[in-house]
Amino acid sequence: MDMPDFAKMIEDGIEGARASVTGDGSKFEAVVISETFTGLSQVKKHQMVYRIFSAELASGAMHALTIKAYTPSEWEAANR
Repeated sequence: MDMPDFAKMIEDGIEGARASVTGDGSKFEAVVISETFTGLSQVKKHQMVYRIFSAELASGAMHALTIKAYTPSEWEAANR
């Protein structure tokens, strides 16, 4: 499984999400933007993404995952 597959898994698993995933084979970083995150703490946002990769993390196919999760307005503010 490669990084575009990981991005698609996020987009399929979180309504309205746009995702990009980068990494080196076992350590990955996901940037996820979704209106679904509105009103959620960072912990809750991360839990939503981690849940999608529970099998990959348990099997060792994905050793580490760094998540940057934003609502669209948070993303816009972070990129000004």
